[in-house]
Amino acid sequence: MNKKEFIKAIAEEMDASYAAAEKAYDAFVGAVTKGLKGGEKIQLAGFGTFEVKDVPAKSGINPRTQEKVEIPACKKPVLKFGKAYKDEIQ
Repeated sequence: MNKKEFIKAIAEEMDASYAAAEKAYDAFVGAVTKGLKGGEKIQLAGFGTFEVKDVPAKSGINPRTQEKVEIPACKKPVLKFGKAYKDEIQ
């Protein structure tokens, strides 16, 4: 399912227009992005938790040249699904 199909599915679930669903989608993505940028942990009961994890620097190997390279530390957005949601999928 791509973004367009996802928004269409939201519109059908909401019994609303595609434009209204697209606005809701954009608002959701914007709120999550803003929260994560601000260092917040976003917990949605029954679904999961969005958070930013710090990934430490590490060394790796370039597969082409077998040369050792340093991989810098970074921040990684993570979605950890809740138990209720996992149980719903299985």
